[in-house]
Amino acid sequence: MSENEIEKLPGVGPATAEKLMDSGYTDLMAIAVESPRVLSDVAEIGETNAGKIIQAAKKAAEIGGFETGTELLEKRKNVGKLNTGAKSFNDLLGGGIETGSITEFFGEFGSGKTQIAHQILVNATRPEEDGGLDGEAMIIDTENCFRPGRISEIAEARDLDPQEILDKIHVGRAFNSHHQMLLAERALELGKEKAIRLLVVDSLTSHFRAEYVGRGALAERQQTLNKHLHKLLRFADRNNAAIVVTNQVTANPDQFFGDPTKPIGGHILGHTATFRVYLRKSKGDKRIARLMDSPNMPEGEAVFRVEEAGITE
Repeated sequence: MSENEIEKLPGVGPATAEKLMDSGYTDLMAIAVESPRVLSDVAEIGETNAGKIIQAAKKAAEIGGFETGTELLEKRKNVGKLNTGAKSFNDLLGGGIETGSITEFFGEFGSGKTQIAHQILVNATRPEEDGGLDGEAMIIDTENCFRPGRISEIAEARDLDPQEILDKIHVGRAFNSHHQMLLAERALELGKEKAIRLLVVDSLTSHFRAEYVGRGALAERQQTLNKHLHKLLRFADRNNAAIVVTNQVTANPDQFFGDPTKPIGGHILGHTATFRVYLRKSKGDKRIARLMDSPNMPEGEAVFRVEEAGITE
């Protein structure tokens, strides 16, 4: 959508259109589903005017109606499945990590979260017939855990060209929660230029957990996290991309309370993530993945290995 087309909306002039485009509102749908308060802040206009612009965008985008199950089934044919590296793991997720959705992997330190992230970054660049998404990949690294050498190891173990794979992986190092959210917005911009089919956030909640401390900051933390998650969902919708986030659990060895299998993020993340997978260590290099929540798959477990070659059966 061009700036001129946005200007056709009632109440939108050249200056407002430019502000909307710069903030990532590059199509009618993005404007139509936004709240008047947020659009008012972004475009620096009154809430009443923002409400009129949103209503006009809804009418122009023809949203708000219903679709038949058959129509939705036809759309589902475009959903891709990304290979995790292990068949049993793929089966647990209904064939692999799904595009257009958020998949959350949570667990304690050493449970395999970052190893999975490195593996799927490689796999996303592979052709669809090889379990990939035939595109490029992106990672927002919040804990300085991304290692290009690990990508090379996994690629070489599969007789792939490490340089070719690394050229297709875009890395953003987030230094705080605000920077993390800014990188998600930049991802939307890069997604217009390149075929980004996978966006990984490793880890999603570490900065939010460190910066919003105490019960008094909980509401603000959850609101900010919710906004961030919806930016990620927007990226998934626009690019038919898989969104994978890693997350920590509440376990604290210095305390005698708290569920060691409970992920950080509360109901906000619980309602936004489509698939939630709990990871835990087993003997040696074995890890166990338990599907905790899914719209179409039963709860279950899969065993996989974390080896030098990556994730294997």
